[in-house]
Formats: sequence, C-alpha cells, structure tokens
Amino acid sequence: MSPENIKRAEDEAKRFLATVKAWRAATTIEKHHGYEFASYAPRESGAMRRASLDLTRALASMRKPG
Repeated sequence: MSPENIKRAEDEAKRFLATVKAWRAATTIEKHHGYEFASYAPRESGAMRRASLDLTRALASMRKPG
C-alpha cells in the first residue's frame, strides 16, 4: 500500500460521499393513500454510480502489493 494509492482511495471515498449527499438532497419520496412515490434524480444517481466505480478501482489499486 503506497501513500499515493491510499490518498487516492481517500479522495474517491470523499467524492462518493459527496455524490450520495447530492442524491439524497435531490431525491423526493411522497406518500399518497398509503403508497410511496419516489423521484430518484437520474443525474445524481448516475454520478453516484460513477463515483462508486471509481472508488472500487481506487480500493483495488490500494490493495495491490508493491
């Protein structure tokens, strides 16, 4: 585990958490007559998925020996 890989993973984790926060802020759930209707903010959802992918890759790089 090199310090550079650890720093990259840390940065990607922070970016992922920021996209989760943005997704939660943009997502709305309304209840009508016992049913829940949700608006899942597709732009924020896509950004969150991308950040998750980048975080996964950073973590995999961090775990590689050398």
